[in-house]
Amino acid sequence: MAPGLDVLFCGINPGLTSAARGHNFARRGNRFWPALHGAGFTPRLLAPEEDGELPRYGLGITNIVDRPSGGAHDLSGDELRAGAAQVEELARRYEPRVVAIVGIGAYRIAWGRPKAAIGLQPDTVGGRAAWVLPNPSGRTAHYQLPDLIRLFAELRDHVRR
Repeated sequence: MAPGLDVLFCGINPGLTSAARGHNFARRGNRFWPALHGAGFTPRLLAPEEDGELPRYGLGITNIVDRPSGGAHDLSGDELRAGAAQVEELARRYEPRVVAIVGIGAYRIAWGRPKAAIGLQPDTVGGRAAWVLPNPSGRTAHYQLPDLIRLFAELRDHVRR
């Protein structure tokens, strides 16, 4: 985290592997890092252990809920809504250009937007533009890596405009 980032990526919560390793999106098969690089946010593919390098590229990372679990399905609606309030505060404090929520189902519950779709949202998060991306977990088969790269690139293009 750093003030004035282009994008603050906000995952749902740490998986057990990420919590054990102490780095974001660290589970083998997670496609966050390849999507980030493939979309042109980073000049090379970063490893999860390099998540501290993100601010040099104008990027930051956090989670809606800090509690590790085996999957987002283990989180309650109350946890997601409480986490959303914390993300709102982070966005007000650090003022990124865009808050990108990585997980549409979690966004719908946490921010009370049951019909939200992928992409730019009509509402803000902490007064900042809100963008929703699919969950890049390898467990989520709805979106393959080329789809994720395309959707992440749409966010990158929006930020550059």
